[in-house]
Amino acid sequence: MVALVGSPNVGKSVIFNYLTGGRVQVANYPGTTVEVARGKMIWAGVSLEIVDTPGIYSLLPITAEEQVTRRLLWTEKPALTVHVVDAKNLERMLPLSFQILEAGLPMLLTLNMMDEARRLGLSFNVSALERALGVEVILAASIRGEGLPELRERVIKYVAGL
Repeated sequence: MVALVGSPNVGKSVIFNYLTGGRVQVANYPGTTVEVARGKMIWAGVSLEIVDTPGIYSLLPITAEEQVTRRLLWTEKPALTVHVVDAKNLERMLPLSFQILEAGLPMLLTLNMMDEARRLGLSFNVSALERALGVEVILAASIRGEGLPELRERVIKYVAGL
């Protein structure tokens, strides 16, 4: 299972729909009214379950969404956690990255909304960020489809070892 994790409105659902081709099953997480979307990604002969978690700011749960996401990550133990962040607000989003890494969850960081970040004159040294965090980093503008084929390939490569 691959979990898409991130704050609200960072583009997780757009990425989820791309990866699953819209093959979605939405259900309330057991014991809650918080929805979790699950779908299948089939690519290069590999079938993976993709989970679009509720938007969260922290793995230290305060909200019902954070409680559901934390419980899902702890009990279902994803093969990979794709942390989707708003590239325009990377500094504000990195604490959740650190929490994911500190929890020992395998992570791939996706800097989404790069089209908006570029319009603001922002750029990123991806290799320095990868070295600092010890994870792969993908640049994406999911609403435009930019970076999504690369993300799909990296997910498959990581999870299936291809």
